[in-house]
Amino acid sequence: MLNAELRIFQQMVRSFANDVVAPVIGDHYEARTFPYEIVSQMGDLGLFGLPFPEEYGGSGGDYFTLCIAIEELARVDSSVAITLEAAVSLGAMPIYRFGTKEQKEKYLPSMCSGQMLGAFGLTESGAGSDAGGTKTTAVRSEGDWVINGSKAFITNSGTNITGLITVNAVTGTRPDGTKEISSIIVPSGTRGLTVGPSYSKVGWNASDTHELAFDDVRVPLENLVGAEGRGYAQFLSILDEGRIAISALAVGLAQGCLDESIKYANTRMAFGRTIGTNQAIAFKLADMEVRTYTARLAYYDAAARMLRGEDFKRQAAVAKLYSSDIAVTNAREATQIHGGYGFMNEYPVSRMWRDSKILEIGEGTSEVQRMLIARDLGVN
Repeated sequence: MLNAELRIFQQMVRSFANDVVAPVIGDHYEARTFPYEIVSQMGDLGLFGLPFPEEYGGSGGDYFTLCIAIEELARVDSSVAITLEAAVSLGAMPIYRFGTKEQKEKYLPSMCSGQMLGAFGLTESGAGSDAGGTKTTAVRSEGDWVINGSKAFITNSGTNITGLITVNAVTGTRPDGTKEISSIIVPSGTRGLTVGPSYSKVGWNASDTHELAFDDVRVPLENLVGAEGRGYAQFLSILDEGRIAISALAVGLAQGCLDESIKYANTRMAFGRTIGTNQAIAFKLADMEVRTYTARLAYYDAAARMLRGEDFKRQAAVAKLYSSDIAVTNAREATQIHGGYGFMNEYPVSRMWRDSKILEIGEGTSEVQRMLIARDLGVN
């Protein structure tokens, strides 16, 4: 289904993942350190600029090409894959989609090169799936926005190369009493912005995740991204695209589980033969392939609809829901196939098992995906 150019690109990223990421990422994962050297090389390859025009330092590609890169990285490690996904989909894309010409020219070239990462401050301790529950506020004062509040679970928000956080904040109240939410750029290092300690996480241990606090943070009014009061609607559209990318990541993890399980099943001896010759193991591998293949078709279809300018909201939700579910299943089966070794951190499947669960939660829980699908089907 991929043309010759995309197949060449896919192989390039696969080789990078196998030759550069795989040998060192386990050490980063166990030490809970951010892989700056890998991210730098990803920038050199142009991965952070894939879907952006050349005028802003991008590669002039499209969102599907980005998804191919994310899938290939996730076959080896999800921390690296989510670093790319979040930097592009959540960090740079809102500025590209909704920012002013000046904002694009100021921020996108360094983001496309990977020299600077951006983050998006949406989630709060009491506002995740219910983003309308946002409590962080931004008020006008003497030509500035003054921001107060906090954000939780923000990816790429505390690295040495993080340059900005685009914050969703309440900027007013609508006539019907609902909150007016806007998106505002807060450069890293702004006075009053505090980056909390790195979270201790179950998985994604080589990615960067922090809580953020805003205490009378002042930024110019021109840091508004898009129209005032449209921040929530803007981000919903960003999430629709992001769900395709997360689906690609989940497919990559599921494929990685299958790849590692095939290698293990063909070399592990038990009762005088390789365990892959046992039908119980062979059927597990076959089912893992069926799930992965089907999930890949789902995100390919959603991406194709998006690139054609068609409505893709339901297809993105389907892809995200199904691929995250099968990633968890494949990770569990891969661990089972590896037996005791699957529980040892030296084997990649142990990392994949720990990384898989967040895929059913991040960028829209499985319950939210079902709600979106049912609503699109006309179920009241």
